[in-house]
Amino acid sequence: QVQLVESGGGLVQAGGSLRLSCAASGRTFSSYAMGWFRQAPGKEREFVAAISWNGGSTYHADSVKGRFTISRDNAKNTVYLQMNSLKPEDTAVYYCAGTIRVGGGYAYEYDYWGQGTQVTVSS
Repeated sequence: QVQLVESGGGLVQAGGSLRLSCAASGRTFSSYAMGWFRQAPGKEREFVAAISWNGGSTYHADSVKGRFTISRDNAKNTVYLQMNSLKPEDTAVYYCAGTIRVGGGYAYEYDYWGQGTQVTVSS
């Protein structure tokens, strides 16, 4: 069992930056692939980025590629999402998720979810 808690969301102007953190409980965090998803009002949850258990592989959605970077620190049981050059269309609740399997770009691949953190980008 893994519990995930996101933090770092907030209100930022377009062009600004935020770094989201996701702290995981449990001693097996380093065994889990992790992902970030987001959901805007009235829209479906969409994939943002994923990272393998050891950080050796990362994947980013085309909509955020070159602006967002996923990373992890297994010693701190934490996964991060560095978000630069934010746009109003990045406004959403951001969720981190974990899976013992190989994580990909689909929500059904993940077994554990955090409660989400709100990111609002003003124009």
